Amino acid sequence: MNLATPEFRAALALWNERADAALAQALPPEQQPPQELHRAMRYAVLGGGKRLRPILVYATGSALGAAPERLDAAAAAVEIIHAYSLVHDDLPAMDDDELRRGRPTCHVAFGEAMAILAGDALQALAFEVLAGDSPLATNAAAHVEMLRTLAAACGAHGMAGGQAFDLGAIGKRLTADELERMHVYKTGALIRASVRLGALAAGCRDDIILAALDRYGHAIGLAFQIRDDVLDVEGESATIGKTAGKDAADNKPTYPAILGMQGAQAHLRELTQTALDAVAPLGADFTSLVALARFVAERES
Repeated sequence: MNLATPEFRAALALWNERADAALAQALPPEQQPPQELHRAMRYAVLGGGKRLRPILVYATGSALGAAPERLDAAAAAVEIIHAYSLVHDDLPAMDDDELRRGRPTCHVAFGEAMAILAGDALQALAFEVLAGDSPLATNAAAHVEMLRTLAAACGAHGMAGGQAFDLGAIGKRLTADELERMHVYKTGALIRASVRLGALAAGCRDDIILAALDRYGHAIGLAFQIRDDVLDVEGESATIGKTAGKDAADNKPTYPAILGMQGAQAHLRELTQTALDAVAPLGADFTSLVALARFVAERES
């Protein structure tokens, strides 16, 4: 299965549709007070995007035999966390960006204070959604492990820690190892968690499978960031949905800046192959993860 097959395109469309439905259901309605906060939350989450993280939940869980409804809460939770992180990353005190997913960022549309509150509320909502998932209530240990996995991806050894490294690195010359550590936290942690959440929701307790999926998630998490860095150099704002060239303008360390464009592309190929090698022994049921690894490496936005 690859991106060109009708079967995979149909699976992607189905997973996108399920994710959007789960997100719309999880978010508070705009008419419910406080309306402005709820509007900002829905704006941040429902404004498009690749939905890669929930798709990874669905693809992994489906490969392990889980029914889609068993995966909906985890899929919604990781995307809500991702949306919260984007709202806060775009703030003037962070990356200070005015364009996200082809439209004004949340703080531009709603004001900085409301954007901060929207991000805070979204982070809390993600855990509420995952904790309240009734299909997982039959296995308390797995349910707690899923909550721990999501929390770890958000904290000091996940996105928050990665953002701290990022802020401290502006204007500095990092080594390749330092850059990788930053992105293992900032970008990779939630992508890796998405794969693990799909496996845990499916009831997987096989340490060999979980370790293989962790290697896969680690590799595509870094591959995603390298492709992002390349697109920041080569892409156009209208295509990538955010301000092209901003990393270089802000003097931020990136893979092309440190490894050169050829070196960054070579490392992207290496990581993609690592992801493919990780899931190859798991068999044909995991071909959707193979296609997703290639999508991450080849995407144009």
